[in-house]
Amino acid sequence: MTTTTRSAAKKQEQPSNAPLTEEAQLGSKHKTEESAGPPSPKRAKKEVGDEQKTAKQETDGHESHGKKLEHQEGQQNGTQKEHETKKPPKQQPSPKKPTTSAVQPHAHDDTPSNILEKGIIYFFFRTRVNASSAPSSITDIARSHILLRPIEPDAKLANNKPIGDAGNARLCLIPKKTLPRTGRDRWTAFVEKAGVSFAQLKDEFLASSEYETKTAGTRHAPAATPVGEGVYAITSTGRESHLVYVLTLPAELGEVQREIGLKERGSFVISTKNPEFPGPANARLPKAAEYPKELLEEFRSLRWVPTQPKHLDYVNTQFLLVGESSGTEKALQPQNEDQEQGKAEPAEEVERLEEEDAERMKGLSEDDSGRIFADLQVHAGDYPKLQTTF
Repeated sequence: MTTTTRSAAKKQEQPSNAPLTEEAQLGSKHKTEESAGPPSPKRAKKEVGDEQKTAKQETDGHESHGKKLEHQEGQQNGTQKEHETKKPPKQQPSPKKPTTSAVQPHAHDDTPSNILEKGIIYFFFRTRVNASSAPSSITDIARSHILLRPIEPDAKLANNKPIGDAGNARLCLIPKKTLPRTGRDRWTAFVEKAGVSFAQLKDEFLASSEYETKTAGTRHAPAATPVGEGVYAITSTGRESHLVYVLTLPAELGEVQREIGLKERGSFVISTKNPEFPGPANARLPKAAEYPKELLEEFRSLRWVPTQPKHLDYVNTQFLLVGESSGTEKALQPQNEDQEQGKAEPAEEVERLEEEDAERMKGLSEDDSGRIFADLQVHAGDYPKLQTTF
């Protein structure tokens, strides 16, 4: 699989101007009331004069003046109500306007049914605490992170636009230096943050931080370092779920990517742990994921179940990643019913998404680091560059 240069041979579809489905349309209409009719001719001149004096502060009590005054008041009321109608509604805080997002929902009607979720994936690592420079070997890395930004199953990506902040990002922590490569590698990971915005990620994950300890005093946690960006899909093959990814950036794997275990195309078997069972002794969390009752019931008495995307929407969800050295072929097997209905094969859908991603990332910046951070709506100069060599 290739990235931008390998995908450039295919023409991209023209971006649609259709807004995101989750964005609300601003503005509302108000119906203005009609002005009151003329007063009764039987009304006493004194009462008319009093009304005119109150509204206009005039002493002339002629009936014709009263009608003129009421007409003026009706015009003023109508003008005021028109002004209220045109008054812009109070702006609600929202991530980004639809026009700034590359996501265009309802663009494909042939998405295969065994793709449970798709989106953009980012890979990061953190170096050891108090590290003052970039890592010089894999031993300088403390842990790895996977950031998932889901999009609609039938969506496509427009050219030269950032992914947009939908407030649905998930940050997963892998307490290992590397990713699992083969079936013998079975890493227990967990959801560190769920349903978060890019602004929260900037403050709570990407940036460096300092904290106090009783024994060692002030400790410095370096900023997160990007090592890759691409597209992903969570697929089902019946008895198993898989997390499949295809890298877009960097265009060529470097030493760092290979040492961490990244591939151009990779896949993991992914299973979710029943929170009512204790985790492995070396990977227990202080607090288990808090699932609603109906979700807990789906586990029955099983300790592990194939991961569904909704599992990853809860903080502290623990899941098992098992390496697949055979590649993505098993994870992207087409379903017979999809083939009968003429739907795209899973491999074709993932490839199409990667080509769209490669094209859109080109216009975000001149280098890979700039593209990744522009996509996450932060300034690349404030963070470590994408690292390909030690």
